[in-house]
Amino acid sequence: MDINEVDIDGVVNSIIFAAKRLLEDDAHLLLFDVNERSITHKFAEHLQQLLPKWHVDCEYNRNHDDCKILDLPRRENMAADDLHASTVYPDIIIHQRGTNSNLAVIEVKKSTNPDSEDWDKRKLMAFKQQLGYKIAFFFRFQIGDVPDFNCECL
Repeated sequence: MDINEVDIDGVVNSIIFAAKRLLEDDAHLLLFDVNERSITHKFAEHLQQLLPKWHVDCEYNRNHDDCKILDLPRRENMAADDLHASTVYPDIIIHQRGTNSNLAVIEVKKSTNPDSEDWDKRKLMAFKQQLGYKIAFFFRFQIGDVPDFNCECL
């Protein structure tokens, strides 16, 4: 599939719809605070059903035959001029394996995870700028009695 012919708004809507289906079909994962990888796996399954012409992968660290690497500020001090190459493992990507057709990258955090959103958002912007992803999403899933999510398309 040619990346330039993709209905970006349609893909964005599919990603949000998949998150809603996760809440409906897999609320147990959020009610009982399971591992983030379990949540992203189910999220990816819902995405794959909605986007069957694309590969939907979790923690896929390849860029063709090489490791997926981004130039990012060091996480410890986040100085903009302190860049280094880091191997990255995005939570979910939507792409065509072995090609430069990189459609979407998604990072997920649970409400029980105190890690800063800033790092994930910097990483998402780097995926767009350095690896050509068309869409980048940050999701925070609310864990507990009333599962929910908020998201930001960057």
